[in-house]
Formats: sequence, C-alpha cells, structure tokens
Amino acid sequence: MLQPKRVKFRKIQKGNRKGTAHSGDTVTFGDYGLQSLESVWLTARQIEAARRAITHYIRRGGKVWIRVFPDKSVTKKPAETRMGSGKGAPDHWVAVVKRGRVIFEMGGVNEATAKEALRLASNKLPVPTRFIARKSTIIGTSKTKELATVESE
Repeated sequence: MLQPKRVKFRKIQKGNRKGTAHSGDTVTFGDYGLQSLESVWLTARQIEAARRAITHYIRRGGKVWIRVFPDKSVTKKPAETRMGSGKGAPDHWVAVVKRGRVIFEMGGVNEATAKEALRLASNKLPVPTRFIARKSTIIGTSKTKELATVESE
C-alpha cells in the first residue's frame, strides 16, 4: 500500500475538504481519467483496491497513473479508552481528494476498455466519479489540449 517513507510530523490536523481542486483537475499523462465529483478522504487501501481492479481488467496492457498520494496520517485511540490523555497513535494514511480532482489516468488502451476498467475502479471508491477523456487537438489552433467530459453511467 502507498504511504510516505517519512514525514516531518507524525500527527496532522484534520483540515477541511471544502472547495474544488485547483490543480490536478485535467487529464495530463494518459488519454482517459477518473474524476471525483465530491470531496473525500481516500485511504491507501481504497486506492490500492481500485488500482488492482484496473490492472486486472486491462491485463497489463496500457499504462495506469495514480494521481493522488496518501500523505496525511489519521490517528485513532485504542478501544475502551477514557477521554483525554492526548491524541491517539497514527492508524492509517489518507489522500485528500477535492471535487474535480483526477484520481486515476489510463493510456494505451481503447476507450471501451478504459471506460469499463475505470467503472470497476469507481465501484471500489467511496465517492461518485465520472469518466473523462482527453481530445486530440486540431492542427492550427492555439490550444494544445482540449478536454471532453463524458458522464459515466
């Protein structure tokens, strides 16, 4: 599972999940992507389960990019512990995913295969997502990349 090799501080404040993603909201590396429609904490286990679903479906054909990394520790106190006595020990790692953030990208496969693989991955995630595709640009235009969004079922 994904986790940082080392961190400056073991225990991190909760922060907030409001707002939209300002970076990481477009398909950059691959041709197709899975975009979050809500803000959520994705655990390392959920990211790994979705990654396995994608790689199992495409059978090692094509390439998969994981665009989020779980770098925030979530603490938990032991069961049946009285209130007080400080914050609990780090329990697991999460990635803060805001609305509009691309979670996974794929390349080297056709659109039908990518759509089905990302649909299987979205079933493993606790957030509604949509399938997005990068459009090829027309020669002679000033824009190098255009995005086309396709709603998933």
